[in-house]
Amino acid sequence: MAKNNYKVQRDTPVEKRRLSFKIFTLDQRIKIVIGFFLQGAAVFLAFAFLSYFVHGDRDQHIIESVESLGIKKSGVAIRNWVGFVGAFVSYYFVYLWWGVTAFLFLPCLFLMGIKMVTKKIWSEFSSLKVIIASIFLILWCNILLGYLHTLYANNQLRTNQLGGVAYELGTLFKGLLGYGTFLLLFVSLVAFSVVCFNITSLPTISFFTRKKTERKEAKPSCLDVDYKEDNDGEALDLDNAIFDNPALPNKKKTNNITTVTDPITAVEESPPKDKYDVDFEVVPSVKKTDPAVVTNKATTISDTPPPICLNGIRSENYDPTLDLSSYKYPTLDLLEPYEQEKQSVTQEELGLNKNNIVQTLNNFKINIAKIKATIGPTVTLYEIVPEAGVKISKIKNLEDDIALNLAALGIRIIAPIPGKGTIGIEVPNKNREIVPLREMLASEKFLKGKMDLPVVLGKSISNEMLIADLARMPHLLIAGATGQGKSVGLNVLLTSLIYKKHPSQLKLVLVDPKKVELSLYNRLENHFLAKLPISDEAIITETKKVVHTLNSLCIEMDHRYELLKEAGTRNIKEYNEKFVKRVLNPQEGHRFLPYIVLVIDEFADMMMTAGKEIEVPIARLAQLARAIGIHLVLATQRPSVNVITGIIKANFPVRISYKVSSRIDSRTILDASGAEQLVGNGDMLLSINSDIMRLQAPFLDTEEVERVCSYIGSQKGYQSAYMLPTYDEEDKDDTASVDLQDVDPLFEEAARLIVLHQQGSTSLIQRKLKLGYNRSGRLIDQLEAAGIVGPFEGSKAREVLVTDEVALNEILNGLMRKNKT
Repeated sequence: MAKNNYKVQRDTPVEKRRLSFKIFTLDQRIKIVIGFFLQGAAVFLAFAFLSYFVHGDRDQHIIESVESLGIKKSGVAIRNWVGFVGAFVSYYFVYLWWGVTAFLFLPCLFLMGIKMVTKKIWSEFSSLKVIIASIFLILWCNILLGYLHTLYANNQLRTNQLGGVAYELGTLFKGLLGYGTFLLLFVSLVAFSVVCFNITSLPTISFFTRKKTERKEAKPSCLDVDYKEDNDGEALDLDNAIFDNPALPNKKKTNNITTVTDPITAVEESPPKDKYDVDFEVVPSVKKTDPAVVTNKATTISDTPPPICLNGIRSENYDPTLDLSSYKYPTLDLLEPYEQEKQSVTQEELGLNKNNIVQTLNNFKINIAKIKATIGPTVTLYEIVPEAGVKISKIKNLEDDIALNLAALGIRIIAPIPGKGTIGIEVPNKNREIVPLREMLASEKFLKGKMDLPVVLGKSISNEMLIADLARMPHLLIAGATGQGKSVGLNVLLTSLIYKKHPSQLKLVLVDPKKVELSLYNRLENHFLAKLPISDEAIITETKKVVHTLNSLCIEMDHRYELLKEAGTRNIKEYNEKFVKRVLNPQEGHRFLPYIVLVIDEFADMMMTAGKEIEVPIARLAQLARAIGIHLVLATQRPSVNVITGIIKANFPVRISYKVSSRIDSRTILDASGAEQLVGNGDMLLSINSDIMRLQAPFLDTEEVERVCSYIGSQKGYQSAYMLPTYDEEDKDDTASVDLQDVDPLFEEAARLIVLHQQGSTSLIQRKLKLGYNRSGRLIDQLEAAGIVGPFEGSKAREVLVTDEVALNEILNGLMRKNKT
């Protein structure tokens, strides 16, 4: 045992004593230390418990997956204010055991700590009474809350606020005593108050005499805790950051080529200078916060205050996730960690590449003053500083010669790197690193980001994780030859969205002409997929159905714009916020609008078979659909000009290119060369408004996608897929096909409504007559065939051709005469 280092003043010589339990009861210094520890623990737990009611839903799956994630990664992903320990303690104390009553432990701890620190001040304070009072109040509150929970199944006490103890006690007492539980609770509370506050007599009332009641002054032993509930209704929305195009780290455009550099400290050790005496600096890639991801300042649904209902009474926000309240987000342990030994670039490889670069440039009489290397997962960036008087174009033209001397594919020259006075040469590493998707989904950027539609893109040369918001892009164009990572990239994009969004917030329209690439997502039909009512399969494979689906999305887009117009909002976020606050009435046709993401694989095949029938609705959606939450992702093998037309290309400012077969293809997709020099296996170039950066895409195996889809598909879903509006090809340009001899029973009422309001819109009929969208659409078509309203004009309301009721009566009487004959 270690010996004490303090002395005891006695008449006898000083002697050292061993540390024992007895000393803990005698030495006041140890009591003070323990007292401060108890006070600190009480404050720590208070922050942990409060944070649980804000972020507990999102932290729960991380705590449950801690064995597979590890404590380090779990700690990074945790959102609790006091870290992993706070989340872990809250998970057990609040979620599994005591619920809101866990706060009643805290005054006990804090007051005991105060007494141990200030013994003289609190000499009359009884620690035993505080402990007994806390235990009684905790059990009493748990019985009460648990029993109330059994009586009101739809009450506002969620299970994670109630706790397991309260749930079990409530069920027990309901079976034992029923409503007698309230009597037991009342009697026990009175008995506890009498004992706790030392009540020896009660006040009496007399008609003749008024006696003074004596009562000893009660000691402040019992504690009242004020608890303010913060009900954050959001589920693990592994939900929401913005990818701002101008905010890319240190990137500037020159000759349509972009590089990403970072302020990095040099390591002390550098390779030998060999025979080429040039200053050589090796810069290790560092992991830091990516400035490309900017926090979204927009208010999320869960952050909005309680709304005022239409009847003026305050009510809870509408929660779209309640229809699938038991839905569980996929956990990270469904994905492979791909743990591997980090195969960094060796000093020999760095030195050899440096010498070859310098030698090649010297052969062409280009002298180098300095060269620096930044090591990435796929490529290493060598920055060279040429001597004065050297033309940059001369170095750019030596791209093939440098590649030949380095015996490496994928050499890419960035001349110059903006703002640095250097020229960049990207050289692929001999030993490449795999970037697991699991690692990026577990990152703080993804879990804590405020993105509407977060998609994982990959890692930059400096090992920075790039996570973008599809809602801000707003559409994405992807190209890449066979086997270069395009299909894996689509799976990464879809998996990113599925991990973050609830089925009520996101719907996917998947087009797969090859019939095998996206077939795994069939299991998500009743959760995330959208389709036409006439379609049997949710994954669209036939060209004709693709045309119908695209036109159906255009109808959905026009209908959503009508809803935004009626609500007085500019975009889907503002509209949904109003609907969640219950400002918009569902009886008037309003509804919560999920985001819709259209993914078309092998877009070239669609264009070859359908042409203009595909291009026109794609162009309409690309131009108009962003504000109402419809976003497009188009993927193709060969980005030829007859596939990616000028109309389509102009509306897709964000593009991704994996390795393509020729420089022409690279210029078609990126407006710059470079994609033909990539090395495959997820090596890609990201173009944002002509600014280009090189990334290594994450790897996601087919088995991992299958596990994720099986996990979600095994859960309870909606009764069917999300139904898109019906599109009738015959009614596209030929209203004569409408049979006016079999008009809708509400035809006359709808006609008078349209003429009265002088507004030819489907939403007006839907709202006033309380009809569905499809029936309202048929009515508006019949009104057009009858000559009451004009033709379809996109997002605008139709022109009303009849100006007064007299003219309308003539039309209606004429229809009646025709129908009789």
